[in-house]
Amino acid sequence: MIRTPLRPLARILEARKKGENPDAIERENIRIRHEQIRDKARARAEGRLLVLGVFFFCAFAVVGARMGMLATSDPTEPLASATGAAINASRADIVDRHGRILATNFDTYSLYAQPPHMVDKVAAADALVAIFPDLDRERLKRHFTGNRKFVWIKRKISPEQKQAVHDIGDPGLLFGPREMRLYPNGKLAAHVLGGASFGKEGVNAAEVIGVAGVEKYFDSYLRDPARQGAPLELSLDLTIQAASERVLYGGMKLMNAKGATSILMDVHTGEVISVVSLPSFDPNDRPRPPTSGDPSDSPLFNRAVQGVYELGSVFKIFTTAQAMDLGLVNPATIIDIRGPLQWGKFRIRDFRNYGKELSVTNIIVKSSNIGTARLAQQIGAGRQREFMQALGMLEATPFEIVEAQGGQPLLPKNWSELSTMTISYGHGLSTSPMHLAAGYAAIANGGYYVKPTILKQSGPVSGPRVISEQSAAASRMMLRQVVTEGTASFGEVPGYAVGGKTGTADKPKARGGGYYENKVIATFASIFPAHDPKYVLIVTLDEPSENSGDEPRRTAGWTAVPVAAEMIGRIAPLLGLRPDIEPGKLAGITLTSN
Repeated sequence: MIRTPLRPLARILEARKKGENPDAIERENIRIRHEQIRDKARARAEGRLLVLGVFFFCAFAVVGARMGMLATSDPTEPLASATGAAINASRADIVDRHGRILATNFDTYSLYAQPPHMVDKVAAADALVAIFPDLDRERLKRHFTGNRKFVWIKRKISPEQKQAVHDIGDPGLLFGPREMRLYPNGKLAAHVLGGASFGKEGVNAAEVIGVAGVEKYFDSYLRDPARQGAPLELSLDLTIQAASERVLYGGMKLMNAKGATSILMDVHTGEVISVVSLPSFDPNDRPRPPTSGDPSDSPLFNRAVQGVYELGSVFKIFTTAQAMDLGLVNPATIIDIRGPLQWGKFRIRDFRNYGKELSVTNIIVKSSNIGTARLAQQIGAGRQREFMQALGMLEATPFEIVEAQGGQPLLPKNWSELSTMTISYGHGLSTSPMHLAAGYAAIANGGYYVKPTILKQSGPVSGPRVISEQSAAASRMMLRQVVTEGTASFGEVPGYAVGGKTGTADKPKARGGGYYENKVIATFASIFPAHDPKYVLIVTLDEPSENSGDEPRRTAGWTAVPVAAEMIGRIAPLLGLRPDIEPGKLAGITLTSN
């Protein structure tokens, strides 16, 4: 840009010719230049003010729009987030082995109050109590009229309840959308699922967390955003679980039992197809834990894993299997059973007089305590303990629910020879039904220990061998004879060749002091089909009493066995097992040629 000179020579010369003052030309040019500079500065300032005005207008428009949206929308609870990525913070579903929903999420509303914004606090408290009878009127009034600025009223409410609160018309009563855990099947598999609740006040107040069962055991897994909501697949079969619960509940009532439990386990994978504990509860409305009395009386008590009992004669098959494995006996070996068997001041007796001697097979079929104790004497305390350790009987079961850790077996302080004899027939060692299921699975699958699991498996899981194939096969034949000839005759299910062992143990008193005279724990441990076992079924009844005869009958053969037979008859077809004719014994014929 070429600037105009203040004293242009042409104009100066012309002014001098005319006799004018050249300084006037310079002053005029200075004035014009200043006016130009001023105009440019004004235009630049006006442009900057325009840009600044547009910026502030947009900013205030955005803030105003956001405030308007917040004022007209319902308050929402914060979800987990990260810079640059959207994270799904929803808790993953829990499904059965076929993908059917066991636990999912449900959108609901929470109700809270802001007392400073309430119009009529006393009237609002009265109206809320009319809608929610479980609320404490005096507590609400105290919170509303006090100094609190925020009060939780209900963590979750139904749409009908929300409308009723709306009708109160108090601006201080507000709703917050939130996610809750829903168990669409109600009480079904309640002890496995456990339940969930909202976190404590503060950071986790809006977050659903597990409080028991698999919900708590896999809490981090279910809340992991990296899984993108992929469901947790359990080994449970919803149909089998429903049938098992129905049959067991009917059997518990029919046998006048205080409680009951059943476990159905795949002998090759360790998958628990169904597990029932009664009485039960609804995880949608989980009751509070008891603060007094016997914990086993609570519906929250999981008898399958927390119930640690002396299970009685169901342990005898472990003794005979070990004795055969050690080469001490075979199924036909004759054992002296004359009694009572005296050990110090302690006497071991049989339920009936079975004569002077029995074969090892008949010791199981007749359920002879003396015969089993004789075998245990030959085995010895050390070897017996090692065998029980291999079967997982001396530690808490690895089953994947938090309550399983509470099922720690009760061991004798001194594993003496007397303890060895009593443990051989199921006394002196207290375990859970889940321990028993794993032990019988080892016999059923040919001698391999498999850990019970609640997770769906892709195929057979072979653990360490604990019993030889020959001893396991012989044990299965004995268990079959218990049903066909022995104490479990009510366990016969046509087409499914059930094998098993009964166990009836006196129930110990809660605070020590011996055993009850007329209270027992009745158990039937079964495998089916006996010639090619695929499943183990454990049925345990707490304090059963069959009262159809002149005198109450409490033994497992009269109580637990019929319930197990009914259950097998119901669930075997659902498992895809077709009724089959049991293979007969081969005749001892030798083919010769001329």
